[in-house]
Amino acid sequence: MPVFFDVETQNSFEEVGGHYPERLRLAVAVTYNTADRVFQRYTEADIPALVSELQAADLIVGFNLYGFDYPVLKRYTPVELSRLPTLDMLDALYKRLGFRISLDSVAAATLGVNKSADGLQAVRWWKAGRIEDIFTYCEKDVDITRQVYEFGRQYHYVQYFDRQYRLQRVPVAW
Repeated sequence: MPVFFDVETQNSFEEVGGHYPERLRLAVAVTYNTADRVFQRYTEADIPALVSELQAADLIVGFNLYGFDYPVLKRYTPVELSRLPTLDMLDALYKRLGFRISLDSVAAATLGVNKSADGLQAVRWWKAGRIEDIFTYCEKDVDITRQVYEFGRQYHYVQYFDRQYRLQRVPVAW
């Protein structure tokens, strides 16, 4: 059964000198395990338990896991997360399209829902001590990721809006 996964960070790329996700610090992580249908919340102190859950998964599903989430966790664990059974939906879509698209674009076009915030808002919440807001946002992202994945599994495509705001369909095999 898949485990859906997302992280939010304490700081931004600007604060770490550029696009270096491995320099970012974890604020929160959230998983949704389809075996028990429960969201699990993690902080920096809980990373060993998070890594254990990921290692036990038949499949880890997320959006930009290889480019963001796994590099963020690299500083905390010797486990090569990228070697775990993973479906990075952004990676799969990039290989199909030749360019990157956002989860928000895919969710809006495929499901008719939008993300509730973005990573920079999560960093601002972190600095303001609003941890519950970050967890709520991260859970929503994980749930949107799950819904996009399930739609793609059922219908064998997802959608996005191109630069001219035209609806485009992308075949998927996940």
